[in-house]
Amino acid sequence: MAKLTEPQKLFIVKALACFDTPTRIASAVRDEFDLEITRFQAAEYDPTTIRGRGISKKLKAVFEETRKTFLTELGELPIANQAYRLRTLQRMLIKSESQGNIALAARLLEQAAKEVGGALTNRRELTGKAGGPIQSESRRPQDVSDEELLAIIDAST
Repeated sequence: MAKLTEPQKLFIVKALACFDTPTRIASAVRDEFDLEITRFQAAEYDPTTIRGRGISKKLKAVFEETRKTFLTELGELPIANQAYRLRTLQRMLIKSESQGNIALAARLLEQAAKEVGGALTNRRELTGKAGGPIQSESRRPQDVSDEELLAIIDAST
């Protein structure tokens, strides 16, 4: 196992805080520092795992601050903005049409429609009859009469 310097440890901790995988980090350390480490060695610097529970307080503080910054600045990335994504799709659509790639153009149009229609989000809006709120009530099975149960069964068939 390679002996790591402080800058190398900080590099690994910051990458882990940004949700990079240990495998990707091992490759990045090889590229950046010309040093071979295993993915297991990289994983030892993640304080959110059992492997990383023994890292120094300083490295743990760096991890927590980097993770906090990473999560709050996520919205500042251009790709997180719908207008940016639509402009990019528009450029791709124009290029695909000019090249005669109709299949790609159709897929891009579909993706843009999903983007505008909210199909690519986790947000779902549920409404009741005529767009109003969904009416619900919580009742224990023991509190429902036989007549009410039969009415519910008839309504569902």
